[in-house]
Amino acid sequence: MVRICYFINKVSGVRCWLLFACLCIAACSKKPTNVSKVEALPEIYPDYTGVTIPVGLAPLDFAMADEDFTTIDVEVKGSKAGSLHANGAYADFDIDAWHQLLEQNKGGVLTFTVCAEKNGQWLQYRDFIVQVSADALEEWGVTYRRIPPSYELYSQMGLYQRNLGTFEETELFQNTRVDGNCVNCHTTNRTNPDQYVFHVRGEHGATVISGEILMAKNDTLGGSMVYPYWHPGGRYCAFSTNKTSQMFHSNMKNKRIEVYDSSSDVFVYDTQTHTILRDTLVMKVFWAENTPAFSPDGKWLYFTTAKRQVYPTDYDKEMYSLCRVSFNEQTGRLGELVDTLINTLETGKSVSWPRPSYDGRYVMYTQTDYGYFSIWHPEADLWLLDLETGETRSIDEVNSALSDSFHNWNTNSSWFLFTSRSEDGLYTRLYFSHFDKQTGKATKPFLLPQRNPRHYYQQSMYSYNTPDFASRVLDAHPRETATGLLGKNRVATQTKDPKGN
Repeated sequence: MVRICYFINKVSGVRCWLLFACLCIAACSKKPTNVSKVEALPEIYPDYTGVTIPVGLAPLDFAMADEDFTTIDVEVKGSKAGSLHANGAYADFDIDAWHQLLEQNKGGVLTFTVCAEKNGQWLQYRDFIVQVSADALEEWGVTYRRIPPSYELYSQMGLYQRNLGTFEETELFQNTRVDGNCVNCHTTNRTNPDQYVFHVRGEHGATVISGEILMAKNDTLGGSMVYPYWHPGGRYCAFSTNKTSQMFHSNMKNKRIEVYDSSSDVFVYDTQTHTILRDTLVMKVFWAENTPAFSPDGKWLYFTTAKRQVYPTDYDKEMYSLCRVSFNEQTGRLGELVDTLINTLETGKSVSWPRPSYDGRYVMYTQTDYGYFSIWHPEADLWLLDLETGETRSIDEVNSALSDSFHNWNTNSSWFLFTSRSEDGLYTRLYFSHFDKQTGKATKPFLLPQRNPRHYYQQSMYSYNTPDFASRVLDAHPRETATGLLGKNRVATQTKDPKGN
């Protein structure tokens, strides 16, 4: 690759143009010669063949999956207009030119012609296509936690936001700012960064809600506020409180660890009065309620529930059903009847992480053989419940043989993201898929684009965790947040049951 740099120098009122070429030997251009054609699609990393992407997405940079290939030459042509060319160790597309090409071909197709050199021989593969969806993404980016492999020690982890149109990632909060305490999932209200919540465990423990720092635990509640989900009105946020334990398998090759709750309950928190609204409907003595989520109209609270078992011996008998109960935004109270939408007695499986689509039509959830901590379950798959027909199905279009979980919708319900261990069974990566609201079908998922992706993902020792879309960049102030967490001031919470006690 040759980059031409121009410098302007004024000497005694005379403008002189100095032109020089900066030659980057490692990335120098090699044109395909004596090309042999191959009647097969190229094996590339990431596998972007046949995916559907939105306008505005960062370039789909890729390399040959076989590292013995030294050079790749890629021509991209739009079905409506425009073209791009990349040549080097990997396909490195110019961001501005890429965005222009997507805009020109919205609702159309990009055709990729790939030639690659291996051992001095150039091979040209069968063309592959990428669909450019007519459905807008309508999101600035994504948020997620990046966490290293660990069981007992928190190590270095952080909450981050990533611009989906570029490769820029910025910090929301890192645990190194609070002496390495665990930093839990960051959750916004329908992708709106103005309302967010995350939890910190350890010596400086607290629940941070839109900058306000709450006490980590409520003595009456008996636990922390975890697994949050905002009510669309913004005043309320649903949580669960869990007594979580873990154990390790000694003779199971495909499973290393089990995470289970000896008890858990669901409650609603009133951000205006700092009140935890308790209700026995979702806090039953012999049942474990978990993973709450409000419906997009705010009239329903979804949650999962399982009959408590003898732990840890009967951990694999813990199976969650999907339920919902009505919610009154004016009073902050739940209804009197609980509907069971998916019954584990009928399916023999366990449901977790319900996420309603924002148009109100579907609920996406994770299904496992038992339990709810799905990232440790290789059988974990994404499922879809149609609220109009009552039908439910596995989303086979995106599911893999390894754990698929932690999903969220974009605001127009035409796209969703999720994490998967499909690559190696060890690290969860972030994937995206287009969702056809007419047919209820999803497209082949694509990996979060990175500059020089093979190098990035091979070098990364972090998993992507609890991702969500973000409608715009959050003006984060991690240093100020850390100062508050390192201090002693905390906002106390109170509890209240439906009778006002």
